[in-house]
Amino acid sequence: MPFFCPSPLSLPFSLPLLTLTALSLPFLTLPTQATPNPQLSPPHFQPPTSNSQPPTSNSQLPTPDSLPTPDSLPTPDSRLLTSDSFPTPHSPLPTPHSFPTPHSPLLTPHSSLLTQTPPVLDPTLIESSPTLQRWLESIPDVRSDIRNDPSFRTRLRIGYSQFPSTDQAAGLNIGVEDIFIGRSGLTVSADYQTAFDADREAYGADVRYYVLPLGSYVNLAPVVGYRSVQGEEYDTDGVNLGFRVLLVPSRTGAADLSFTQTWVAPGSSEEVGISTLSFGYAVTDQLRLATDLQKQNAPQEKDSRVAIVLEWMF
Repeated sequence: MPFFCPSPLSLPFSLPLLTLTALSLPFLTLPTQATPNPQLSPPHFQPPTSNSQPPTSNSQLPTPDSLPTPDSLPTPDSRLLTSDSFPTPHSPLPTPHSFPTPHSPLLTPHSSLLTQTPPVLDPTLIESSPTLQRWLESIPDVRSDIRNDPSFRTRLRIGYSQFPSTDQAAGLNIGVEDIFIGRSGLTVSADYQTAFDADREAYGADVRYYVLPLGSYVNLAPVVGYRSVQGEEYDTDGVNLGFRVLLVPSRTGAADLSFTQTWVAPGSSEEVGISTLSFGYAVTDQLRLATDLQKQNAPQEKDSRVAIVLEWMF
């Protein structure tokens, strides 16, 4: 490259230009790396801890001491979710056959939960509980039992009678009520009553058939039998026909109310109508106290009887 040398004539014109260039050199500096401003740099993220508080307006910016250290990081033994906590491609997934359907089998008396070996019980407890013995043998049909088990019981009766229409004569009555024939609604009853110092006597036997289930609270039974009735002015015997209505407010003989209407020798000139209202209440598991109110209507006269009866239930 040829060396350029200014001529002496050009120096007066170039000297001011060189002076101006020298003065502007301090302002023509090369760009350097910018120094970060701590006040403008974004804050460092700090993992939340159990004791951390929500940020407030007075909260300070994080410092280097607040950053986690290697010792504070979780270890493999930490109780965190791991890859084993999530299902893998080999994990069994539910299928349509694993959900119940309308045809799924329900729990029945023959299900495995009910046919397992019963727990070992105290033999003394089993011997003292007929109900437990029955349930251990087989599961009973409770609904059928409630409908068909009699709501009343067989009773042996003995008591004191008084005859207001026969000068308040005193007497005795004995009998048996509702002897069941098998598991049907057929029962047999018999009674005898007499006065000690008057001409009053009656006895007979009846068959009753309860038309509704024996466990019902209300029942109705036709009555067919034989009866003999003797008073001061009449003596009648023959077929005894009628009906009986039974109301049982408390089952198994605890309490009941009955009304019986029969006719001895119906259709004859010596027909006698007998109306009996009886109420019984249990005082123990087997002993009851009953009251009878009875009216006898014969063509010759009308008689009455009141009785207090003790009943032994079977």
